[in-house]
Amino acid sequence: MINQTLDKLNSMKLRAMEQEYRRQVELPVNAVLPFDERLAMIIDAEWLAKANNRLQRFLREANLREPTANLEDLNFDAKRCLDKASISRLADCVWIKEGRNLIVTGATGTGKTYLVSAFGNAACRKSLKVRSYRVNRLLTDLAIGRGDGSYNRLLNDLKKPDLLILDDFGMTSLDHDSCRDLLEVVDDRHGRKSIAISAQLPVSKWHGVFEDATIADAILDRLVNNAYRIELKGPSLRPHSPQIEGGDGTTK
Repeated sequence: MINQTLDKLNSMKLRAMEQEYRRQVELPVNAVLPFDERLAMIIDAEWLAKANNRLQRFLREANLREPTANLEDLNFDAKRCLDKASISRLADCVWIKEGRNLIVTGATGTGKTYLVSAFGNAACRKSLKVRSYRVNRLLTDLAIGRGDGSYNRLLNDLKKPDLLILDDFGMTSLDHDSCRDLLEVVDDRHGRKSIAISAQLPVSKWHGVFEDATIADAILDRLVNNAYRIELKGPSLRPHSPQIEGGDGTTK
C-alpha cells in the first residue's frame, strides 16, 4: 500500500508530498504522531514547494538586473539619504496594486538599479508580475518591432506586468520616434499599472532628454505626478580597482 501511494503521488507530480511521505515512513518516530498532524506535514511540504517554484518563475520572468537584490539588505548609511521609514512604507507593494509609480534618481554607483531590483523582488514575493528593461534596449526593440511586425505584440506584452521597471533612463537623448514609443508604453499603463524608473539625471532635467517637447510634457505628466520619489546620494558603492604602487613610491 505504501509503494502504491508513493507511485500515485509521483504520477500526479506531487513530488514534495511523495518525499515527505517517504520520509515519514522511513522514520518510525513519526508513527506516534496523530494522523492529522502527519497529513498536515505532507500537505505543507507540497504547498511550500509550489510556492517556491512559483516565486522562482516570477523572478526568472522579471529579468531583474540585480536578481539577488532585496529590501532587507539595503545600505541605510546616512550619506545615502535613504530613509528607512519611507522604504518600509513602500515595502508592502500597495503602491503597485494602486498603479502608482516610483522614481529613483542619483549619481552613478549610488545603488539605483539595486533599489528598483529590490522592489521588483519584493513584488515577485507578493505574487505580482514584474518585468525589467534598460530603457535604451527597450526602445531599440520597439524600433525593430516597427519593421518586423512585432511592435503591437511587444506593446501588448508591456501592458501586462503589475510592475514595469525602466532602468537607466536619460542616458541618451530620445529622438521623435523614441519619444513616441515611450509615450505608448507609459500611456498604456497610466493609472492602471505601475512603473519604477531609475535615472542619473534629476527629474528637473528630464524634459531636456526628449527631442519632442510636446511628447515630453505628456510623458512626464503621466510618470511624475503620481510617483513616489527617492533621491540617492553619497559616494559610489561600486568597488574601486586597487591602486598599484610604482617604483617611485607613487600610486597608479
